[in-house]
Amino acid sequence: MDKTLKIFPRIVFMGTPDFAVESLRTLVESGYNVVGVITMPDKPMGKHQSVLQAGPVKEYALSQNLPLLQPEKLKDPDFLKQLQAWKADLQIVVAFRMLPEVVWNMPPSGTFNLHASLLPQYRGAAPINWAIINGEKETGVTTFFLTHEIDTGKIIFQERIPIEETDNAGIIHDQLMRTGANLVIKTVDAIINKEVYSVEQKALISNEEILKPAPKIFKETCRINWNKTTKEVYDFIRGLSPYPTAWTELKTTQNELLILKIFEAEKKTGQHNLTPGSIVTDGKKQLDVATSDGFIRIKNLQQAGKKRMPVEDFLRGYARFFL
Repeated sequence: MDKTLKIFPRIVFMGTPDFAVESLRTLVESGYNVVGVITMPDKPMGKHQSVLQAGPVKEYALSQNLPLLQPEKLKDPDFLKQLQAWKADLQIVVAFRMLPEVVWNMPPSGTFNLHASLLPQYRGAAPINWAIINGEKETGVTTFFLTHEIDTGKIIFQERIPIEETDNAGIIHDQLMRTGANLVIKTVDAIINKEVYSVEQKALISNEEILKPAPKIFKETCRINWNKTTKEVYDFIRGLSPYPTAWTELKTTQNELLILKIFEAEKKTGQHNLTPGSIVTDGKKQLDVATSDGFIRIKNLQQAGKKRMPVEDFLRGYARFFL
C-alpha cells in the first residue's frame, strides 16, 4: 500500500493501551488520514499518586504530532465541540471505553470497534483472558459497528487464530494486536470502497450455543481454586499471565501463609490422596501443588513484596518452610 496521504476518510482514532497502538501505528504508517486521537486522561502513579503517566496511545500520538484530546467525560459540551471540529468521516475504537451515542453516531461513515474475540462470544472487558481460562482452542478479532449495547453491533470482519496448549494471555494479546491492526486496515478499505456487508450478531448464534461473557477481572477473580481439575487450574494460570496474574496463599509447615503470584506452571497428572492445595517439593527445583486430580508444578512466581523469579530461586530461600 502506498504511503501517500489518503484524502478519504478523515479518521478519528480512539484508544489507550498498547493493544491499540499497533492499529494506530499501522494506520499512520500506511498513509491513512488520521486527523485526531482521543485517549484516556493521564493516570496518577506512584506512592502518593502525585505523578501523572501518559498511556501508550498518547505517547505515540505525540511522537507523530497528531492532534490529541483526553476528555474526562465523553458528553462534555466542550469535548463534543472539539470532536465535531475535526469533521471525521469515520471513527475507529480500539481498547477504549463505552461511547455515548452522541459520539459514535457523529461521523457519516459511522464508528467501528476492534474487539479481541470472535463475537458474539466473549463480549466484555477481558476477552483474551477468559478465552484462555475457559480452555478455548481458538480465538480471534472482530470489527463491528458500534450501537447502544456494548459489543453487540453488526459484524464487519473477523480473523481467527489458534490458541496453543502453552500460550498465555501475553502471547495471544500480541498475536491479536498484530492481527487486529491488519483487520482495521481491511475494514477501513472496505468502508472506503463501499464494500461493507455487515451481519447482525444474532444471525451467528445457533439455538444450542451458549454465549460466554468476558467481564472485567478484579483481584479476587484471580485467586486460584485448587479444588478444580489440573487442566482448569493450568488454564486459569496461563489465562491471567503475565497480567493481572493468578495468585494463591500457600501454607507453610509452620502454618504461615505465603501470598504468591504464579506466572508459569506445568500440568502433572497423577492420583493422590492429598487435600487440594497441599504442597509437594524436593526443596530444590520442584514445587508442586495438589489439585482435585493431579498437580500443578510451579515454574515462575512472585512473592508479595519481592521480585518475580524462577521457582529454583524461590526454593533456595523458602524450601525449609515446606519440608
